[in-house]
Amino acid sequence: MSEETPSAAAAAEAGPVEAARTGGEAVRPATPATAEAQPTGERATAGERLSAIYDIPVQLAAVLGKTSMPVNQLLRLGRGAVVELDRKVGEPIDIYVNNRLVARGEVLIVDDHLGITMTEIIKSDS
Repeated sequence: MSEETPSAAAAAEAGPVEAARTGGEAVRPATPATAEAQPTGERATAGERLSAIYDIPVQLAAVLGKTSMPVNQLLRLGRGAVVELDRKVGEPIDIYVNNRLVARGEVLIVDDHLGITMTEIIKSDS
């Protein structure tokens, strides 16, 4: 029979997690530290929990329509050329955030700029 050191025996009795040893000493697993300790009795609101991501930039694209053409036709395009798209006048445009379709909407004129209004939110499959 082999004799175990006191620390190894105590670790073996404490359970499989505590039984992991380095040089005969029991090793406790690391516990994740909390980013911010909440005072007792207080809970963070959803807005406070999400405030860390509010300043992350995202790319928004409003797609009026699409088409495909061979390169030789593309090279012949010049000033004043008209490219026909796959959408009809009055159809909603696609609104993408970070290349993911999130909504459909309409084009507006806001002062001297183009704008969009979302008329339909697309639910994600994932």
